[in-house]
Amino acid sequence: MASVQEFFEGLSERVSADRIAGMTNTYVFEIDPAGTWTVAIADGTLTVTEGAGDGDVTISASEENFEKIVAGEQNPTTAYMTGKLKIKGDMGAAMKLQKLF
Repeated sequence: MASVQEFFEGLSERVSADRIAGMTNTYVFEIDPAGTWTVAIADGTLTVTEGAGDGDVTISASEENFEKIVAGEQNPTTAYMTGKLKIKGDMGAAMKLQKLF
């Protein structure tokens, strides 16, 4: 399983432009204790920067839970409903994240 750092470092290469075409959203991921990353999507381009920025949505999770979600071992909706994944901000933008995972 890739570390959280490796996940974010390789994200832009794994997501094809056609999957995010038409999206213009910024997501802040607060993964405890791994760190914080900002993922900006604009018209088929995805940019990842380490650290917090301004986002439409802030997603918070423990490193363990985030790794399970990324690996497909944990359903993100179930994680949210059980408090293992916290979402603040634009819920519509958060739902678009399914295109990335």
